[in-house]
Amino acid sequence: MPRLVMKFGGTSVATVERLRNVARHVAREVRAGYDVAVVVSAMAGKTNELVGWVKEAGALADPAEYDAVVASGEQVTSGLLAIVLQQAGLPARSWQGWQIPIQTSDQHGSARIVSIDGAGILDRFEAAREIAVVSGFQGVHAETGRLATLGRGGSDTSAVALAAALKAERCDIYTDVDGVYTTDPRIVPRAQRLDRVAFEEMLEMASLGAKVLQVRSVELAMVHRVPTYVRSSFDDPDHPNPGTLICDEEDIVEHPVVTGIAFSRDEAQITLRRVADKPGVAAAIFGPLADANVNVDMIIQVVSDDAATTDITFTVPTADYDRSRALLEANKEAIGAAVIQGATDVVKVSAIGVGMRSHAGVASRAFKALAEKGINIRAITTSEIKFSVLIDAAYTELAVRTLHSLYGLDKA
Repeated sequence: MPRLVMKFGGTSVATVERLRNVARHVAREVRAGYDVAVVVSAMAGKTNELVGWVKEAGALADPAEYDAVVASGEQVTSGLLAIVLQQAGLPARSWQGWQIPIQTSDQHGSARIVSIDGAGILDRFEAAREIAVVSGFQGVHAETGRLATLGRGGSDTSAVALAAALKAERCDIYTDVDGVYTTDPRIVPRAQRLDRVAFEEMLEMASLGAKVLQVRSVELAMVHRVPTYVRSSFDDPDHPNPGTLICDEEDIVEHPVVTGIAFSRDEAQITLRRVADKPGVAAAIFGPLADANVNVDMIIQVVSDDAATTDITFTVPTADYDRSRALLEANKEAIGAAVIQGATDVVKVSAIGVGMRSHAGVASRAFKALAEKGINIRAITTSEIKFSVLIDAAYTELAVRTLHSLYGLDKA
Protein backbone atom coordinates (compact mmCIF):
# COMPACT_ATOMS: atom_id res chain seq x y z
CA MET A 1 0.00 0.00 0.00
CA PRO A 2 1.20 3.57 -0.60
CA ARG A 3 1.90 5.47 2.59
CA LEU A 4 0.73 8.91 3.64
CA VAL A 5 1.57 11.13 6.61
CA MET A 6 -1.10 13.62 7.71
CA LYS A 7 -0.38 16.35 10.26
CA PHE A 8 -3.06 18.33 12.12
CA GLY A 9 -2.27 21.53 14.01
CA GLY A 10 -3.68 22.87 17.26
CA THR A 11 -6.77 24.61 15.88
CA SER A 12 -7.64 21.47 13.89
CA VAL A 13 -7.72 19.35 17.08
CA ALA A 14 -8.95 21.99 19.53
CA THR A 15 -12.05 20.02 20.65
CA VAL A 16 -13.29 16.44 20.56
CA GLU A 17 -15.77 17.48 17.87
CA ARG A 18 -12.89 18.74 15.72
CA LEU A 19 -11.08 15.47 16.35
CA ARG A 20 -14.10 13.72 14.85
CA ASN A 21 -13.72 15.95 11.79
CA VAL A 22 -10.03 14.96 11.62
CA ALA A 23 -11.09 11.31 11.75
CA ARG A 24 -13.25 11.86 8.67
CA HIS A 25 -10.24 13.26 6.77
CA VAL A 26 -8.19 10.24 7.83
CA ALA A 27 -10.94 7.80 6.88
CA ARG A 28 -11.10 9.33 3.39
CA GLU A 29 -7.42 8.59 2.78
CA VAL A 30 -7.72 5.06 4.20
CA ARG A 31 -10.59 4.40 1.78
CA ALA A 32 -8.37 5.73 -1.02
CA GLY A 33 -5.92 2.91 -0.28
CA TYR A 34 -3.27 4.58 1.88
CA ASP A 35 -1.56 3.30 4.99
CA VAL A 36 -1.79 6.40 7.17
CA ALA A 37 0.31 7.88 9.96
CA VAL A 38 -1.21 10.95 11.63
CA VAL A 39 0.95 13.46 13.51
CA VAL A 40 -0.89 15.75 15.93
CA SER A 41 -0.17 18.93 17.84
CA ALA A 42 -1.52 19.82 21.25
CA MET A 43 -5.05 21.20 21.36
CA ALA A 44 -5.12 24.95 20.72
CA GLY A 45 -4.00 26.91 23.78
CA LYS A 46 -2.83 23.88 25.77
CA THR A 47 0.91 24.36 25.17
CA ASN A 48 0.71 27.97 26.38
CA GLU A 49 -1.17 26.77 29.46
CA LEU A 50 1.48 24.14 30.19
CA VAL A 51 4.30 26.67 29.72
CA GLY A 52 2.49 28.98 32.14
CA TRP A 53 2.35 26.24 34.75
CA VAL A 54 6.08 25.57 34.37
CA LYS A 55 6.91 29.25 34.84
CA GLU A 56 4.66 29.41 37.88
CA ALA A 57 6.34 26.34 39.37
CA GLY A 58 9.86 27.66 38.87
CA ALA A 59 11.24 30.59 36.91
CA LEU A 60 14.48 28.72 36.15
CA ALA A 61 13.03 25.29 35.49
CA ASP A 62 15.21 22.32 34.52
CA PRO A 63 14.94 22.20 30.67
CA ALA A 64 14.43 18.42 30.71
CA GLU A 65 11.51 18.74 33.14
CA TYR A 66 10.15 21.66 31.08
CA ASP A 67 10.04 19.31 28.09
CA ALA A 68 8.41 16.54 30.12
CA VAL A 69 5.55 18.89 31.00
CA VAL A 70 5.14 20.72 27.70
CA ALA A 71 5.18 17.56 25.56
CA SER A 72 2.16 16.16 27.41
CA GLY A 73 -0.21 18.25 25.30
CA GLU A 74 0.55 16.25 22.16
CA GLN A 75 0.30 12.98 24.08
CA VAL A 76 -3.25 13.82 25.16
CA THR A 77 -4.25 14.63 21.58
CA SER A 78 -2.79 11.44 20.12
CA GLY A 79 -4.63 9.29 22.65
CA LEU A 80 -7.94 11.08 22.09
CA LEU A 81 -7.68 10.85 18.30
CA ALA A 82 -6.87 7.14 18.50
CA ILE A 83 -10.02 6.65 20.60
CA VAL A 84 -12.12 8.66 18.12
CA LEU A 85 -10.78 6.65 15.19
CA GLN A 86 -11.49 3.39 17.00
CA GLN A 87 -15.04 4.55 17.71
CA ALA A 88 -15.40 5.20 13.96
CA GLY A 89 -14.47 1.55 13.29
CA LEU A 90 -10.89 2.21 12.18
CA PRO A 91 -7.94 0.31 13.69
CA ALA A 92 -5.66 2.86 15.36
CA ARG A 93 -3.20 3.29 18.21
CA SER A 94 -1.25 6.21 19.64
CA TRP A 95 2.54 6.43 19.50
CA GLN A 96 4.71 8.69 21.63
CA GLY A 97 8.02 9.91 20.29
CA TRP A 98 10.06 7.57 22.50
CA GLN A 99 8.01 4.52 21.42
CA ILE A 100 8.81 4.78 17.70
CA PRO A 101 11.54 5.94 18.57
CA ILE A 102 12.25 9.42 17.23
CA GLN A 103 15.79 10.04 18.47
CA THR A 104 16.90 13.63 18.98
CA SER A 105 19.76 15.74 20.23
CA ASP A 106 19.74 16.75 23.90
CA GLN A 107 19.08 20.45 23.32
CA HIS A 108 15.86 20.54 25.31
CA GLY A 109 13.26 22.93 23.96
CA SER A 110 14.85 23.08 20.50
CA ALA A 111 16.14 19.56 19.84
CA ARG A 112 16.93 18.31 16.34
CA ILE A 113 15.87 14.92 15.01
CA VAL A 114 18.81 12.54 14.65
CA SER A 115 17.01 9.42 13.40
CA ILE A 116 13.61 7.72 13.19
CA ASP A 117 13.01 3.98 13.26
CA GLY A 118 9.62 3.45 11.66
CA ALA A 119 9.80 -0.37 11.68
CA GLY A 120 7.12 -0.75 14.36
CA ILE A 121 4.65 1.43 12.49
CA LEU A 122 5.38 -0.36 9.21
CA ASP A 123 4.82 -3.76 10.87
CA ARG A 124 1.36 -2.67 12.03
CA PHE A 125 0.58 -1.25 8.60
CA GLU A 126 1.31 -4.66 7.13
CA ALA A 127 -0.43 -6.72 9.81
CA ALA A 128 -3.68 -4.80 10.23
CA ARG A 129 -3.52 -1.52 8.26
CA GLU A 130 -3.52 0.10 11.68
CA ILE A 131 -3.45 3.91 11.67
CA ALA A 132 -0.52 5.30 13.63
CA VAL A 133 -1.41 8.42 15.63
CA VAL A 134 1.90 10.05 16.55
CA SER A 135 2.52 12.75 19.13
CA GLY A 136 4.33 15.54 17.30
CA PHE A 137 6.88 18.00 18.63
CA GLN A 138 8.84 15.39 20.60
CA GLY A 139 11.45 12.67 20.60
CA VAL A 140 13.91 11.05 22.96
CA HIS A 141 17.62 11.59 23.56
CA ALA A 142 19.06 8.08 23.39
CA GLU A 143 21.97 8.56 25.79
CA THR A 144 19.92 10.02 28.63
CA GLY A 145 16.57 8.45 27.83
CA ARG A 146 14.96 11.86 28.41
CA LEU A 147 12.13 13.26 26.35
CA ALA A 148 13.09 16.30 24.23
CA THR A 149 10.91 18.76 22.31
CA LEU A 150 11.61 20.29 18.91
CA GLY A 151 10.57 23.91 19.45
CA ARG A 152 7.43 25.78 18.45
CA GLY A 153 5.94 24.38 15.27
CA GLY A 154 7.90 21.18 15.83
CA SER A 155 4.98 18.95 14.88
CA ASP A 156 5.50 20.03 11.25
CA THR A 157 9.07 18.82 11.52
CA SER A 158 7.94 15.55 13.14
CA ALA A 159 5.54 14.94 10.25
CA VAL A 160 7.98 15.60 7.42
CA ALA A 161 10.73 13.57 9.11
CA LEU A 162 8.33 10.67 9.67
CA ALA A 163 7.21 10.85 6.03
CA ALA A 164 10.85 10.56 4.95
CA ALA A 165 11.48 7.65 7.32
CA LEU A 166 8.37 5.76 6.17
CA LYS A 167 9.07 6.59 2.50
CA ALA A 168 5.60 8.10 2.27
CA GLU A 169 4.17 9.21 -1.05
CA ARG A 170 3.59 12.65 0.43
CA CYS A 171 3.05 14.61 3.65
CA ASP A 172 -0.18 16.62 4.09
CA ILE A 173 0.00 19.48 6.62
CA TYR A 174 -3.52 20.42 7.72
CA THR A 175 -3.98 23.82 9.30
CA ASP A 176 -6.57 26.60 9.51
CA VAL A 177 -5.72 28.03 6.07
CA ASP A 178 -6.29 26.31 2.74
CA GLY A 179 -2.79 26.75 1.36
CA VAL A 180 0.13 29.11 0.89
CA TYR A 181 -0.81 32.60 -0.27
CA THR A 182 1.13 35.23 -2.19
CA THR A 183 1.07 37.24 1.05
CA ASP A 184 -0.98 37.52 4.23
CA PRO A 185 -4.65 37.87 3.11
CA ARG A 186 -5.33 39.94 6.24
CA ILE A 187 -3.00 42.60 4.82
CA VAL A 188 -3.86 42.19 1.15
CA PRO A 189 -7.41 40.90 0.58
CA ARG A 190 -6.54 40.16 -3.06
CA ALA A 191 -3.76 37.74 -2.09
CA GLN A 192 -3.97 34.55 -4.14
CA ARG A 193 -3.58 30.94 -3.08
CA LEU A 194 -0.62 29.33 -4.86
CA ASP A 195 -1.10 25.93 -6.48
CA ARG A 196 2.60 25.07 -6.20
CA VAL A 197 5.65 26.52 -4.47
CA ALA A 198 9.26 25.38 -4.87
CA PHE A 199 11.02 24.08 -1.76
CA GLU A 200 13.56 26.91 -1.97
CA GLU A 201 10.81 29.55 -2.15
CA MET A 202 8.91 28.07 0.78
CA LEU A 203 12.10 27.92 2.82
CA GLU A 204 12.69 31.63 2.23
CA MET A 205 9.05 32.49 2.96
CA ALA A 206 9.09 30.52 6.22
CA SER A 207 12.35 32.10 7.38
CA LEU A 208 11.25 35.62 6.40
CA GLY A 209 7.98 35.75 8.30
CA ALA A 210 5.38 33.46 6.68
CA LYS A 211 3.86 31.43 9.53
CA VAL A 212 2.43 28.53 7.50
CA LEU A 213 5.26 26.05 8.16
CA GLN A 214 8.19 25.74 10.54
CA VAL A 215 11.50 26.46 8.78
CA ARG A 216 13.08 23.15 9.84
CA SER A 217 10.18 21.16 8.36
CA VAL A 218 10.72 22.80 4.97
CA GLU A 219 14.46 22.07 5.17
CA LEU A 220 13.75 18.39 5.79
CA ALA A 221 11.17 18.24 2.99
CA MET A 222 13.71 19.76 0.59
CA VAL A 223 16.60 17.50 1.66
CA HIS A 224 14.52 14.31 1.50
CA ARG A 225 12.41 15.46 -1.47
CA VAL A 226 9.12 14.86 0.36
CA PRO A 227 6.20 16.37 -1.60
CA THR A 228 4.30 18.36 1.02
CA TYR A 229 0.79 19.79 0.80
CA VAL A 230 -0.59 22.61 2.93
CA ARG A 231 -4.35 22.05 3.28
CA SER A 232 -7.26 23.14 5.44
CA SER A 233 -8.75 20.78 8.01
CA PHE A 234 -11.92 22.87 7.90
CA ASP A 235 -12.76 21.82 4.33
CA ASP A 236 -15.53 19.30 3.88
CA PRO A 237 -13.69 15.98 4.45
CA ASP A 238 -15.63 14.43 1.56
CA HIS A 239 -14.79 17.27 -0.87
CA PRO A 240 -11.50 18.83 0.23
CA ASN A 241 -9.69 21.57 -1.68
CA PRO A 242 -6.30 20.67 -3.16
CA GLY A 243 -4.27 23.15 -1.08
CA THR A 244 -0.72 24.13 -2.07
CA LEU A 245 1.94 21.62 -3.10
CA ILE A 246 5.52 22.32 -1.98
CA CYS A 247 7.75 20.49 -4.42
CA ASP A 248 10.90 20.49 -6.55
CA GLU A 249 11.46 23.51 -8.74
CA GLU A 250 11.47 21.18 -11.77
CA ASP A 251 7.86 20.16 -11.01
CA ILE A 252 6.62 23.71 -11.61
CA VAL A 253 5.99 24.45 -15.29
CA GLU A 254 6.12 28.24 -15.23
CA HIS A 255 7.71 30.42 -12.57
CA PRO A 256 6.56 33.99 -11.92
CA VAL A 257 9.35 36.48 -11.30
CA VAL A 258 8.11 36.96 -7.73
CA THR A 259 6.08 34.24 -6.02
CA GLY A 260 5.24 35.94 -2.74
CA ILE A 261 5.74 38.86 -0.36
CA ALA A 262 6.62 38.05 3.27
CA PHE A 263 7.10 40.34 6.24
CA SER A 264 8.44 39.97 9.75
CA ARG A 265 7.69 42.27 12.66
CA ASP A 266 10.16 40.36 14.83
CA GLU A 267 13.04 42.67 13.96
CA ALA A 268 15.15 45.20 15.86
CA GLN A 269 17.89 47.40 14.44
CA ILE A 270 21.22 48.17 16.11
CA THR A 271 23.71 50.71 14.74
CA LEU A 272 27.25 51.29 15.97
CA ARG A 273 28.57 54.75 15.01
CA ARG A 274 32.19 55.67 14.33
CA VAL A 275 33.70 52.24 14.95
CA ALA A 276 37.43 51.97 14.29
CA ASP A 277 37.91 50.63 10.76
CA LYS A 278 40.52 47.97 11.41
CA PRO A 279 40.85 44.16 11.31
CA GLY A 280 39.16 42.30 14.16
CA VAL A 281 36.41 44.82 14.86
CA ALA A 282 33.67 42.74 13.23
CA ALA A 283 34.77 39.72 15.28
CA ALA A 284 34.66 41.83 18.45
CA ILE A 285 31.08 42.84 17.64
CA PHE A 286 29.57 39.64 16.36
CA GLY A 287 31.60 37.06 18.32
CA PRO A 288 29.94 37.80 21.69
CA LEU A 289 26.52 37.87 20.03
CA ALA A 290 27.14 34.47 18.45
CA ASP A 291 28.32 33.08 21.79
CA ALA A 292 25.03 34.31 23.28
CA ASN A 293 23.07 32.51 20.49
CA VAL A 294 21.79 35.78 19.03
CA ASN A 295 20.85 35.41 15.37
CA VAL A 296 22.17 38.44 13.44
CA ASP A 297 20.78 39.46 10.06
CA MET A 298 21.02 42.27 7.48
CA ILE A 299 24.56 43.45 8.25
CA ILE A 300 25.58 46.74 6.58
CA GLN A 301 28.92 48.52 6.92
CA VAL A 302 29.54 52.06 5.70
CA VAL A 303 33.03 53.61 5.67
CA SER A 304 33.09 57.27 6.75
CA ASP A 305 34.78 60.12 4.91
CA ASP A 306 37.92 59.97 7.06
CA ALA A 307 38.45 56.29 6.14
CA ALA A 308 39.42 55.66 9.76
CA THR A 309 36.01 54.84 11.18
CA THR A 310 32.93 53.00 9.99
CA ASP A 311 29.22 52.68 10.84
CA ILE A 312 27.83 49.15 11.21
CA THR A 313 24.11 48.40 11.18
CA PHE A 314 22.50 44.99 11.69
CA THR A 315 19.25 43.43 12.87
CA VAL A 316 18.46 40.93 15.63
CA PRO A 317 15.19 39.33 16.77
CA THR A 318 13.13 41.70 18.90
CA ALA A 319 13.30 39.33 21.86
CA ASP A 320 17.12 39.55 21.79
CA TYR A 321 17.33 43.34 21.42
CA ASP A 322 17.85 44.31 25.07
CA ARG A 323 20.31 41.47 25.66
CA SER A 324 22.25 42.40 22.52
CA ARG A 325 22.44 46.07 23.50
CA ALA A 326 23.72 45.10 26.95
CA LEU A 327 26.42 42.85 25.45
CA LEU A 328 27.57 45.57 23.08
CA GLU A 329 27.60 48.23 25.81
CA ALA A 330 29.72 45.93 27.96
CA ASN A 331 32.23 45.58 25.09
CA LYS A 332 31.97 49.17 23.90
CA GLU A 333 35.59 50.02 24.64
CA ALA A 334 36.93 46.88 22.97
CA ILE A 335 34.77 47.58 19.93
CA GLY A 336 35.73 51.24 19.88
CA ALA A 337 32.23 52.51 19.04
CA ALA A 338 31.45 56.13 19.80
CA VAL A 339 27.67 55.62 19.94
CA ILE A 340 25.35 52.60 20.03
CA GLN A 341 21.86 53.28 18.69
CA GLY A 342 18.84 51.07 18.23
CA ALA A 343 15.22 50.83 17.13
CA THR A 344 12.47 48.26 17.61
CA ASP A 345 9.78 49.94 15.52
CA VAL A 346 11.03 48.36 12.28
CA VAL A 347 9.81 45.58 10.00
CA LYS A 348 11.47 43.44 7.34
CA VAL A 349 9.57 43.10 4.05
CA SER A 350 10.78 40.53 1.51
CA ALA A 351 10.02 39.49 -2.05
CA ILE A 352 10.70 35.84 -2.92
CA GLY A 353 10.77 34.03 -6.25
CA VAL A 354 13.01 31.59 -8.12
CA GLY A 355 12.16 33.59 -11.24
CA MET A 356 14.55 36.29 -10.01
CA ARG A 357 17.43 34.14 -11.18
CA SER A 358 16.64 34.92 -14.81
CA HIS A 359 15.36 38.50 -14.54
CA ALA A 360 17.40 41.66 -13.98
CA GLY A 361 16.20 44.77 -12.18
CA VAL A 362 13.65 43.04 -9.96
CA ALA A 363 14.85 44.72 -6.76
CA SER A 364 15.41 48.15 -8.34
CA ARG A 365 11.74 48.28 -9.39
CA ALA A 366 10.79 47.74 -5.75
CA PHE A 367 13.13 50.45 -4.49
CA LYS A 368 11.61 52.94 -6.94
CA ALA A 369 8.02 51.96 -6.06
CA LEU A 370 8.68 52.27 -2.32
CA ALA A 371 10.36 55.66 -2.82
CA GLU A 372 7.32 56.90 -4.72
CA LYS A 373 5.20 55.99 -1.68
CA GLY A 374 7.55 57.93 0.63
CA ILE A 375 8.88 54.79 2.31
CA ASN A 376 12.49 55.10 3.47
CA ILE A 377 14.67 51.96 3.35
CA ARG A 378 16.94 51.50 6.37
CA ALA A 379 18.76 48.36 5.17
CA ILE A 380 18.78 45.93 2.25
CA THR A 381 19.86 42.31 1.83
CA THR A 382 19.66 40.14 -1.28
CA SER A 383 20.16 36.56 -2.37
CA GLU A 384 19.65 34.66 -5.59
CA ILE A 385 15.89 34.27 -5.09
CA LYS A 386 14.90 37.04 -2.67
CA PHE A 387 15.54 40.55 -1.47
CA SER A 388 14.58 42.12 1.86
CA VAL A 389 14.23 45.72 2.98
CA LEU A 390 14.10 47.05 6.53
CA ILE A 391 11.58 49.89 6.92
CA ASP A 392 9.70 51.75 9.65
CA ALA A 393 6.93 49.54 11.05
CA ALA A 394 4.30 52.21 10.40
CA TYR A 395 4.65 51.57 6.65
CA THR A 396 4.29 47.77 6.79
CA GLU A 397 0.88 47.42 5.15
CA LEU A 398 1.59 50.08 2.53
CA ALA A 399 4.88 48.42 1.57
CA VAL A 400 3.40 44.92 1.35
CA ARG A 401 0.47 46.12 -0.78
CA THR A 402 2.77 48.16 -3.01
CA LEU A 403 5.09 45.24 -3.76
CA HIS A 404 2.21 42.78 -4.12
CA SER A 405 0.66 44.96 -6.83
CA LEU A 406 4.02 45.85 -8.42
CA TYR A 407 4.76 42.23 -9.29
CA GLY A 408 1.26 41.41 -10.48
CA LEU A 409 0.39 39.13 -7.58
CA ASP A 410 -3.07 40.68 -7.10
CA LYS A 411 -4.15 38.68 -10.15
CA ALA A 412 -1.73 35.78 -9.92
